[in-house]
Amino acid sequence: MKKRKLGIIGGSGLYNIEGFENQKWKKVKTAWGEPSGKILTATYGGEEICFLARHGQGHKINPTKINYRANIDAMKRQGITDIISVSAVGSLQEHLRPGSFVVIDQFIDRTFAREKSFFDEEIVAHVSMAKPVSPCLIKCCESALVKSNINHQVGGVYLVMEGPQFSSLAESKLYRTWKADVIGMTNMPEAKLAREAEIRYCTVAMVTDFDCWHPDHDEVDVPTVIKTLKQNSDNAQKMIKEIIKTFNSFSPKNDPANDCLDAAIITAPRFRTKKTITKLRIIAGRVLKKKVR
Repeated sequence: MKKRKLGIIGGSGLYNIEGFENQKWKKVKTAWGEPSGKILTATYGGEEICFLARHGQGHKINPTKINYRANIDAMKRQGITDIISVSAVGSLQEHLRPGSFVVIDQFIDRTFAREKSFFDEEIVAHVSMAKPVSPCLIKCCESALVKSNINHQVGGVYLVMEGPQFSSLAESKLYRTWKADVIGMTNMPEAKLAREAEIRYCTVAMVTDFDCWHPDHDEVDVPTVIKTLKQNSDNAQKMIKEIIKTFNSFSPKNDPANDCLDAAIITAPRFRTKKTITKLRIIAGRVLKKKVR
């Protein structure tokens, strides 16, 4: 197995990480257009890492307009094998209070206006999303949260809505009947694209407030939300540094992302044009360059 390299995708409130060494901001070109911004390459504790602010510096890209394909392609071009996604969310459960972190293990995708696959022209692939999150990264994140003394839950369902508007009261109540734990706007199609790129992926969701189902929702003011965002950002940075220290000690053996394209591409080789193969070189080159017997 090739050397592992960790990528961090930061959501609302997390636009940089302090304490990294050898920092360089790098502009990356992809076959899918421009990513959300420059990628920070750095080291911490001797480990090479990459960081990308999902919404761009200053939070200038709304969830629908994020170029998710370019972001994942850009990460893979840097040699990233594992991604930790950090996302701000609303809570759909009473016990998940503002400031809580949730290590997600399932998603419900309610987005409808986004490009969701790298395989949308000439070459068709169907990857499994039954287990969308990498078990080894779940364990790594849990360990980091315990060491950082951050209130958290391991395992949870993240409902991804299109946005940028928040839920109606009827929608919020409906999602609770579906047993969703948190609600946000960004981790789909990000998780699906990471799987297509054979990158191991895990989301840590940071609760900023309750969604509108909660009777106290309307009493939350902007200063309170900003205070929680700042607290969450500080805790996320502590967590990420612990993750970097230990993620190589959690074995990715038998991970669902490993070589998942081997059984996913169904388009006959004679119909795969050079143009499309070239476009998919970074994402699926390992499989597409194989000789078919």
